This record gives sequence, C-alpha cells and structure tokens, in this order.
Amino acid sequence: MVKNTQNKELQRGLEERHITLMSLGAAIGVGLFLGSSTAIQTAGPGILVVYAIAGLIMFFIMRALGEMAIQKPVAGSFSQYSHDYLGPLAGYLTGWTYWFLWIATCMAEITAVGIYMQYWIPDIPRWIWSLAALLLMSLVNFLAVKAYGELEFWFALIKIVTIILMIVSGAGMIIFGFGNGGIATGIHNLWSHGGFFPHGINGLLMSMQMVMFAYLGIEMIGVTAGEVKNPQKNLAKAIDNVFWRILIFYVGALFVIMSIYPWNEIGSKGSPFVLTFEQLGIPAAAGIINFVVLTAALSSCNSGIFSTARMLFNLAENGDAPKKLGGVTKNGIPGFAVICSAVVLLMGVLLNYVVPAKVFTWVTSIATFAAIWTWGIILLSQIAYRKNLNSSEKKTLKYKVPFFPLSSYISLVFLAFVLVVMAISPDTRIALYVGPSWIILLIAFYFLTGLHKKNSKDRIKEEHIS
Repeated sequence: MVKNTQNKELQRGLEERHITLMSLGAAIGVGLFLGSSTAIQTAGPGILVVYAIAGLIMFFIMRALGEMAIQKPVAGSFSQYSHDYLGPLAGYLTGWTYWFLWIATCMAEITAVGIYMQYWIPDIPRWIWSLAALLLMSLVNFLAVKAYGELEFWFALIKIVTIILMIVSGAGMIIFGFGNGGIATGIHNLWSHGGFFPHGINGLLMSMQMVMFAYLGIEMIGVTAGEVKNPQKNLAKAIDNVFWRILIFYVGALFVIMSIYPWNEIGSKGSPFVLTFEQLGIPAAAGIINFVVLTAALSSCNSGIFSTARMLFNLAENGDAPKKLGGVTKNGIPGFAVICSAVVLLMGVLLNYVVPAKVFTWVTSIATFAAIWTWGIILLSQIAYRKNLNSSEKKTLKYKVPFFPLSSYISLVFLAFVLVVMAISPDTRIALYVGPSWIILLIAFYFLTGLHKKNSKDRIKEEHIS
C-alpha cells in the first residue's frame, strides 16, 4: 500500500501484465492507426528510420524513468522525482503539464469515438457518442485498480492481436503471395516510388512530430508505479518489454504496409489496415478495423483519465493542487481527481460542434510539446538523481541507464531538435505558442498564489528533519 499525506491509500493492485498492456494501450492508438498515414505521406518509406531512431531515444528515456521508479515507486512518478531532484517548481510544472498533455489527447480520442460510431449509426450526432464515451471511461476509472487494469488489459489486447495478425498475414503476402493470387509482392515498393527517401532529409524532419506523438503514452508505466505489486521486479520487466514491443509493432506494421502498397497511395484509399485485410479476402475488414480503432480510442481515453487523476493526486500531496484532489475512495481510487479531469474533458464534447480540418494536427502537436517537456524533465531528474548518489550507492543501482551520462545528454539534444523542427512547420508551430504560454501561465500562478513561499518553508522543514 502507498500512503498519501491524508493517511489514505492507493491500492497496489496492478501486476506486470497489467502495466505492460496499459502502456502499450496508451501508446498504440491514433498515432499508429491515424497518424501513421500522415507520417508516411510526409517521409515515405524512410519513416521507418525515424521511428527506429526515435525509439532508441525513448528507450533511454524509459530506462532513466525506470532507474528512479524502481528505487522509489510512488504515485505521480516523474512529477514527484522532478519535485525531489530539481525543486518544487519543476514538480509543479511537470505534474500540471502532464495533466494538460492527457487532457489534450483525450479530447482527440473522444472526438474520434464519435467519428468511428457514425460508421455504423450515422444518424446519431457525433457529440452524443463522445459524451457517452467520456461518461463510460470515467465510470471505469472508479473501479478498483485491479479491475481497471484487467479491463485495460483486454482493451489493449484487441489492438495488439489485430496488429500481429496484420504483420503475419502481410508477411505471408510478401513472401508467399497469400491473398495476391499466389504472387509474392516482395518489398520493392519500399524503393520503387521515388526511392527510400523520396522527400529527402526535409521529409524525415517534418515527420518527427507525428512520430514522437506516436510514442506518447509509453511513459505511463511510471505513473502506475504507486499501484504496482512488487515494483522492483515488475517495473523493470514491463519497461524493457513495452519498448521492444512498441518498436516491433510500429516498425513491423509499417514495414509490411509499405511493402504491400506504394507509400504514395496510403491514406488516399482508406486505412492501410483495412486495405491489407481486404486484400486477404476478408469482406468485413472495414467493420473489423473500425471496431479495433474504436477500442483503441476508448483505451487511450481510459489511460488518459487514469494518468490525469494520478497526477492531480500527486500535485495535491505536494500542496500544488487543492487538498480534495488528494482524497481516495474506499476502493483506493483518487475519485475527486477523476471527476475533475472528466469535467474538463467535456470541452472535447463541445469541440465536436466546431472541429475544423486541422484540429487533429494542432491537438497532437500541442500534446507532443507537453510530452517533450515531460521526457526532458525525466532525463534532467535522472541526471540530478545520479549526482546525489555517492559511489557505493551508484554501484548498488539495480536498474541503470546504458551509456550514462552520454545517452541522457544525447536524448535531451534530440528532444530539443524536435522542438526546433516543430517551429519550422506552419501546422505544428501552434504548439510553440500554446506550450510555452501554458508554462508561463503556470509559473505566474505559482508565484502569485504564494505556492513558492509554502514550498520553501516545506523544504526547510524537510532539511531540518533530515
């Protein structure tokens, strides 16, 4: 059990399979099913290289998070670590920015639910489905954490099985010609339409924002740290497994898709996943994939409400949010924090009245800025954490970042580079207006409300006690 400052407890009900599938469920969503088409059109087959490089950076970030989480498994995770190792202001900014990240992402997800449901029942207005999805996922978050983890496990499994089936059946088409009259398609489509890098280095750079958005959610393992059984064993295993599985799913799925279909046709003829299953002679392919992407959107929204509630809980523990948000139900759920996040998400229902064509790009780029902030803070916290350890403590670390400190600094430079690229593109530039404005607003609130004085007093007390 994990006690908070109000002598109430979060339950340790999540097992390794739960947190692995929860992180996979959070990361495998619109980034793959919807965002990948945009990324492919921008970079061509060379997008595989971008996913692989970004995946390596995410591996270092996840190991940095794991190094701290295994030594100190707490609710709020990186918000708490930044509070402890970088100072109260960093913890405050990170907690609220991660909350903001998932609010933006969940708004996109519940809007997507409305779009997917109209495939079957077009007469019911989209906003009604979005509202129903929000209410359902909010209620799910009031279940005991083990029941919540079980539901999310099956949500994520639907997506994963679909992707594996597509990779296996697509490989059969590439090698043996299954679904193609026995004629093997081979992989020549990867270079036959303008080369492997048809848009050159510029195409690769412009695709980076959507690629990084695709990896958003993988860090959710850290948020579950306060509710994981046997964190030392399960967190380490889950972190390594999630990274490799996501890399295989993204790179493997896109390799198969672009081998079977010319990359310049993907996105113009419907979902690449639908095309692949239709090619295999499955007439209900469109309906099957629509069901899968519906569960993907619900799963990501589910994970988002879970994450936002835990961040609000942690902020309340540190005095950076109202104390009520630190309360838990009899089931050990931060109930008031769940309700607050759900109320803010009603804005996503409202967006269904006024969603223009570019909202998806805007929302994903804003979420990507918040994710880059979070990932950067994880790296900076881990660097500061290592500096605070003496030589004997460093030797006894059970889970280390490979090639430290070089890997941590290279990862920070890469994240900064992605922000520069986002500033260049007119479509993603809005994130560089909204993101920093959000940070400035938080800082102003922090000092105007006197939180800085309270945190200074708390820190002096802690130092005096220690």
